[in-house]
Amino acid sequence: MSKNIVVITGSPRKNGNSFAMTESFIKAAEAKGHTVTRFDAAMMNIGGCHACATCYSTGKACTFDDDFNTIAPAILDADAVVFTMPVYWYSIPAQIKGVIDKIFSLVVGGKDVAGKECALITCCEEHDMSVMDGVRVPIERSAALLKWKMVGEVLVPGVLNAGAIDETDGCIQAAALADKF
Repeated sequence: MSKNIVVITGSPRKNGNSFAMTESFIKAAEAKGHTVTRFDAAMMNIGGCHACATCYSTGKACTFDDDFNTIAPAILDADAVVFTMPVYWYSIPAQIKGVIDKIFSLVVGGKDVAGKECALITCCEEHDMSVMDGVRVPIERSAALLKWKMVGEVLVPGVLNAGAIDETDGCIQAAALADKF
């Protein structure tokens, strides 16, 4: 069955390792007949959540009108959401954190988001897999809170410089993730 998948990236490096994995995933998902909409958060104007709880009071997800208001309707219409990002200082990069935090607006706004599928694609410089816990755990917990089903994770350690992903099976793993939707 064809699905509507939203991919949200968190890297500002277009030729970077997480982008390469993202592109491999998207290509494989589209080849399977899925519709993919991609948002590169680092190239968008997305601020942090102000915790004002006025979500949808202006008709848009966030009262503080920024590019999240373009992403929110896509998330609502999606069957699945895939987050892709590198690890920055043992955590989620700021470039995508605003998107993740503003998903709160969907909950406050009373939107039914339960039942979606979710996946994560991430990589880090160090070889220790636990380095990715600062990305993996918040995404898993957020998915659980939203009642989204985690269908898979691609966690690739030991890549820093652009192109280092080619020395791993990260792109192959990312493409294989499309089979889980």
